[in-house]
Amino acid sequence: MKERELKEYLDYLVGWIKEEVIKANQKGVVVGISGGIDSAVVAALAIKAFPNNYSVVWMPCESSELDLKCKNDLLESLSIKNCLEVNLLETFSCLKNELNNNVEGISKLALANSKARLRMTTLYSIAQSKNSLVLGTDNACEWHIGYFTKFGDGGVDLVPLLYLLKRDVRLAAKLLNIPDSIINREPTASLWENQTDESEIGFSYDLIDDYLSGLKVDNNVKERIDFLHKISEHKRNLAKKPQTIKDILKNNIFK
Repeated sequence: MKERELKEYLDYLVGWIKEEVIKANQKGVVVGISGGIDSAVVAALAIKAFPNNYSVVWMPCESSELDLKCKNDLLESLSIKNCLEVNLLETFSCLKNELNNNVEGISKLALANSKARLRMTTLYSIAQSKNSLVLGTDNACEWHIGYFTKFGDGGVDLVPLLYLLKRDVRLAAKLLNIPDSIINREPTASLWENQTDESEIGFSYDLIDDYLSGLKVDNNVKERIDFLHKISEHKRNLAKKPQTIKDILKNNIFK
């Protein structure tokens, strides 16, 4: 996407977030930050939409030193003075022990996804207390292939980045003053030590971007993306979606 078009779309998203919060008879927004680029961009949009009524939440749970550094870089860059911290390590450890002791064959991925669900439980507790909506951080690539946890990071009220490719998110991060330490880090859901998104998916976000943009990719990549999209259909349609970039630009809403 061109920079001018993206600037216009980001302005639309800020207005859309405001409108949806008002329609829901709420007062503000809550967003969890992870040290990653997607949550950083959503946090920046949240602050623009509700500069006096947003909650940014850091929820460490076996988080890395890089996660912590990037979180601190974001707080400084966006001048976030009040970041709520809810440490979930002890809670997760108790849950993991109970599951390991009582559920035969509990998988590594199931345990890791429990982190995402604990974080979303935390965000909704805060949101309900503050009369706010929870903002999701999934982008177009993740949403299309189902690379999110059902009722975890996928269980939100609004998904602002739903129509932004990963390369669009990177550009948006630059436009929104997100630190280079976050923009340039290798994407990871921090599910376990040294885990990365692209190693788990099997190929780069650039290839998913190309495919979703209508560009030619290897047939094995196309087949894999189509397969992931098909088997993850049950995860989608859980959150309200904004208008597409194409529709916004076509309707000349900014003219």
